[in-house]
Amino acid sequence: MTARAPAGLPARGLRFLLARRRVLLRLTAWSVLETGQTFLLGYGPARALDDGFLAGRAGVGLAWLAVTGIGVLLGAYGTARVYAAVAALVEPFRDRLVERVVARGVRTGDAGSLSGLTQQVEIARDTFAGLVMVSRSFVVTAVGALAGLFTLAPPLLLVVGPPLALGMALFAATLRPLARRQETFLLADEALAGDLGTVCPGLRDVTATGAEAHIAAGTGERVEAELRAARALAHWGVLRVVSLTVGGQLPIVLLLAAAPWLLSHGVTAGALVGALAYVTQSLLPALRNLIHGLGTSGSRLTVVLRRLTRTDTDTATATATATATATDDGNTPPPLGAARPANTTAGTVGPPRPADGTTPAGASRPDGSRSPTQAGRSLPRPARSRPGEEAPPALSLTSVTFAYGSASAPVVQDLDLDLPPGAHLAVVGPSGAGKSTLTALVAGLLTPSRGAVRVGGHPVPGPDAAAGRVLIPQEAYVFGGTLAENLAYLRPYPVPEEEMLAAADAVGLTPLAGRLGGLGARVDPAALSAGERQLVALTRAWLSHAPLALLDEATCHLDPGTEERAERAFAARPGGTLVVVAHRISSARRAGRVLVMDGRSTAYGGHEELMRSCALYRDLVGSWAPAPALRRSEPALALRDAYRVDAVAGPGLAGDGGHVVAHRPVGQVQAPRDLRDGGPLGREG
Repeated sequence: MTARAPAGLPARGLRFLLARRRVLLRLTAWSVLETGQTFLLGYGPARALDDGFLAGRAGVGLAWLAVTGIGVLLGAYGTARVYAAVAALVEPFRDRLVERVVARGVRTGDAGSLSGLTQQVEIARDTFAGLVMVSRSFVVTAVGALAGLFTLAPPLLLVVGPPLALGMALFAATLRPLARRQETFLLADEALAGDLGTVCPGLRDVTATGAEAHIAAGTGERVEAELRAARALAHWGVLRVVSLTVGGQLPIVLLLAAAPWLLSHGVTAGALVGALAYVTQSLLPALRNLIHGLGTSGSRLTVVLRRLTRTDTDTATATATATATATDDGNTPPPLGAARPANTTAGTVGPPRPADGTTPAGASRPDGSRSPTQAGRSLPRPARSRPGEEAPPALSLTSVTFAYGSASAPVVQDLDLDLPPGAHLAVVGPSGAGKSTLTALVAGLLTPSRGAVRVGGHPVPGPDAAAGRVLIPQEAYVFGGTLAENLAYLRPYPVPEEEMLAAADAVGLTPLAGRLGGLGARVDPAALSAGERQLVALTRAWLSHAPLALLDEATCHLDPGTEERAERAFAARPGGTLVVVAHRISSARRAGRVLVMDGRSTAYGGHEELMRSCALYRDLVGSWAPAPALRRSEPALALRDAYRVDAVAGPGLAGDGGHVVAHRPVGQVQAPRDLRDGGPLGREG
């Protein structure tokens, strides 16, 4: 059996009105008094002039004016009674909407029910009442005015009737497209509000991951969409003004212009004055209210009624569509406390399950058992290759060029790079050389001007590539929740406690977790140091299923020992690939391969190879060294900045030229060529 489709809004509205025939009859009866008021508003002054003042009978003229005044009083009484009849029509309409909203909210747990009950129902009620009053007023006024014109002198209808009919026809022709554009504008406005409602609570996420430009571009598209809708609505609004001009103001001009002809064809001066009164005091205001009411409020009422009267299936479909729209680009972080989408800002990994279909570590299998934790972690596999072919690189850049503006010099130019799975790459270079830009390109936060970026064989940007990488920025983000909630933020399934403890031990978070009170302890982000926040973010990323980890100076606030432990933990992840934007030369020594960036020029190779072939790398190595044991946090970086300006020794440092102050916010005071380090990690590509 096929389910019957729900009736449309016009059919349901007609049934609603027919069920309240008595209210409509009462509304019509009281409207007759307003019709009489409109009739006397032009007919009384006309008779007062023709039969009274112009005929030398002032008493008759005053009597007709008194009759007109009584008609106005009766009309005002009828208007008051009309409001009571409209209330009897509108309140049941509101009650029906409230019943439907409450029933759907109880039945489906719709989160929008409260908003619908407190705001949208009231909007529908007030708008419906306004439309009833405006439409009724125009009909009553038009009937009374046209009857008065015909009674005064039929030729007056030849002057007033055609432009009025033409204005109404023009308005009727524009009503449907105007309503569509009004609805488009409202939807665009709601989309922008929804986007801002998602972005604004996640501004810390956006800032922490360096995604300001990317998020601004997405929000800018919605702003542009609303601007286009507003312009289209304004263009059709011009036709609304034209219809008002033709139907309400042109008759005034025609009456004045045709006055000699009318007077020569038996129309009296009083009738001409009465006709002007009909047009200026009755028809023009009623037409203006009708055009503005139906043109604006009518379409808004249609949109609200569609929202409030949709079925449960429609609600589920709309919710799914809104969710897909909010999450398909993989770049908008969810507000805290909301369900995390599959792909969010850089630092969030992809789909609920790994790309190879295996059960994520710590997730429940159908039989209720748990998948292996730490030792048996399953990371998403790269794009499938044909039998006999090698797996695609974990990271591939082909002729990648990027500049911040069409007139700017490229920060990255014609860069080619292939990293096999399991590789460990360190990216070094002076400030402004493009290191962070490179990680943003790999993460999909920036789009190259030319060239292609692929993660695991998948193009960037894209959902598959987003699932295969995790970005840890310099400014780590920790939110106000438990430590366990912070660590499991990038995992779509519950993470077993033993797996989180293993991750904390691997990265070096265990001492901090103990001081905080364990995984269930609540975290106050403001009470944590920058280095402690970085440890939380590193452990969170280590627990993710993304095989490619991008550490964009993510350890700059850690001491060298903790930094080494964290980097070795990421490099040892089964199937994992590590890219580190290094702020200490020790990171480059631990990496199997090093990428030296200096604007347009780059160098690539191992540490010893670059020491022989790259002068910039030798310069960087010569200006980096571990900090003295007694000094904790003197800033340190390269001997020269991007413009080759020598650094200046800081206060308290020996002035022998053997110590330098670098340009990073946190680093170490280092002596030339003091490079004690544990050596490179194994398993590099």
